[in-house]
Amino acid sequence: MRPVKNWTTCTFVQLDIILFGILDVDEKSQTVTNHLWVSMYWTNEFLTWNPSDFCGINQLTIPRSLIWIPDVIIREDASDTGTVIKGPLLTLNSSGWVFSKVQQRLTYTCQLNLVKFPFDTQSCNITFTPMNSDVHTMKLGTLKNDTALTALSEMVMITKGEWSLQNMEVIRDMTDAMNGTKSYLIYTITLERKPLLYVVNFIIPLSYLLVLDLASFFISQSSGEKLSFKVTILLSISVLLLILQDMLPSTEDSLPWIAIYCVAIFALVGISVLEAMLVSFLTELGHHCGKEAEGSENAREDVQLKEDFHKEPSGDERGQMTPENTYLPLNWPVARDLLKGILVEVKAARLQAGNKDKEKTERGCCKSLALTVDYVFFILYFITVVFFLMTVYVSWIVGP
Repeated sequence: MRPVKNWTTCTFVQLDIILFGILDVDEKSQTVTNHLWVSMYWTNEFLTWNPSDFCGINQLTIPRSLIWIPDVIIREDASDTGTVIKGPLLTLNSSGWVFSKVQQRLTYTCQLNLVKFPFDTQSCNITFTPMNSDVHTMKLGTLKNDTALTALSEMVMITKGEWSLQNMEVIRDMTDAMNGTKSYLIYTITLERKPLLYVVNFIIPLSYLLVLDLASFFISQSSGEKLSFKVTILLSISVLLLILQDMLPSTEDSLPWIAIYCVAIFALVGISVLEAMLVSFLTELGHHCGKEAEGSENAREDVQLKEDFHKEPSGDERGQMTPENTYLPLNWPVARDLLKGILVEVKAARLQAGNKDKEKTERGCCKSLALTVDYVFFILYFITVVFFLMTVYVSWIVGP
């Protein structure tokens, strides 16, 4: 039974916790695992004595199974029974003050807010409440204040992992809407993540890939390596996205900033790849049009040459073509071959001299369009990247 001489007397139980280690924070299962000591104090009115009557004995230890112990539980507890180590003895002094200490590897549920991951700060509650006693029979409180508990935890903490303890706040209240009039005691533990590992292994490589994509605009289109380089960057970002999938849970209501960061970079590089494909298509189209125009011009000149040579002179022309009024030699077949050779050389010289003009006229339109598209897209792409990085820095890292 509850150790009070008057049943209307409320038993005041004091609970102090000391954090010895931050073992694990599981984002997918939304649980936190800590190593802690729970110290519990209360008064047993039936176990008092005068030390002078018992050889000055002021304190002794007794088995836990022999006296009444408060039925205090942790509401968020998700650990198994094997993680709790209870000492077999309790400490009792002459005034009836009982002291119990429990070592526990506590795994408890916590609603993690991962919007600013890995620059996030998590606040998790450990709620102590009686299982059966109401507020009229048992009240919960603390022996030390939250500032002293925080300082003591930081002093004795052995392992922290990727987290650091910021604060331990104690909330005391005597009303609980869920459990009627039960007393409860809430420890709010604030943890801050150390983001250096994620910055070095994830955020900086993504930024570096984005800078490489910007630098790829200075690769010559004629080299043929620009498009393959951009596709390689896109595949590298895809690998980092697979790593991100293992980090973040799929139960988040709002998309974390790191996911927005990755998806935005993936989209920007994807659009850049599409632009490189368009510019490559326009360039190849210009080359194709230039070759077709050159081929048609050669065919047209060959046809014209054949017509000039095979054209028979008219009657007047035959009458006028006498040895006296013509410059052609009398041996006409030899002169025709000579003239044909001269015309072929003239045609080749004209084609060589007008090659640049043909490229400008036939391919100039597509080539200038490709250069314009590439230049305008680079300007817009650079402005978008700068604006995006500034927004991410302000909202993700600097923001509250």
